[in-house]
Amino acid sequence: MRQKTIRRRVEGIGIGLHKGEPIRIVLEPMEANSGIVFYRQDVSMSINAHPSNVINTQMATVIGLSAEKSISTIEHLLSAVNSYGIDNLRIVVDGGEIPVMDGSSASFCMMLDEAGTRALEDNKRVIIIKKEVEVRDGDKFSRVTPSSEPIYHFVIDFAHPAIGRQEYTYEFSKKNFLNDIARARTFGFLKEAQILRSMGLGLGGSLDNTIILDEKKILNHEGLRFQNEFVRHKILDAIGDLCLLGMPMLGNYDSFAGSHKLNHLLTKEILKDPQNYEIKTFANSIEPIKAFA
Repeated sequence: MRQKTIRRRVEGIGIGLHKGEPIRIVLEPMEANSGIVFYRQDVSMSINAHPSNVINTQMATVIGLSAEKSISTIEHLLSAVNSYGIDNLRIVVDGGEIPVMDGSSASFCMMLDEAGTRALEDNKRVIIIKKEVEVRDGDKFSRVTPSSEPIYHFVIDFAHPAIGRQEYTYEFSKKNFLNDIARARTFGFLKEAQILRSMGLGLGGSLDNTIILDEKKILNHEGLRFQNEFVRHKILDAIGDLCLLGMPMLGNYDSFAGSHKLNHLLTKEILKDPQNYEIKTFANSIEPIKAFA
């Protein structure tokens, strides 16, 4: 089982969720052991996808050197990258955000399909969870536990008639991601959107890229893509946030009311103690783990 990158360079353009400005994005192949590297052209900033480079998790996962030199909303793209088994990739943007596209990972999956993938000479590395690691915020939590196949389990409970309590279990694989997770869109509440806009944020948010709810109902005329689209999107976010570990994770993920903040704290907590994990290199002679094949 060898490391992967994309076969060819691809590019696209979309609107940034918070500033509402058009952003050009380019995906480029990288050599083995390069990892996932972001490059922001307008400020000449190159930065690796790693928990130590996360500077904000309030509305999205943001990496950078400072507020002025940062890239926001990286999780939807990284969710697709993680699920496609891509180990090495350069992501180039000309602004401070990854474009929101339709609010899911679907457009990034199409870009990756266009780019194709190719195997590199070096063997794939996997971070294997060896013991339970958990982070909490009151009754909210995110945790990982050892497992022979990665499973994501998420529960949300919103005091809103269109959401309520939702629970979903997802077996990690590219096929399952495309069928069950990739199209799940981000969501937000109208009253919060109005506050954000007064702060100069959320300017790119619309019914075209966000499920928007007022106090009683969903405002999108086309309705939901899945009956439980909200909890599926939470899993999408978690897959992207855990991509910051730097390699595929072999372990179970479980969360109640998790967030970008808790996911970030979880990745830091995992890496803090070498007894929590083992990094294993899989030679071609070893039977590949089904989820990462």
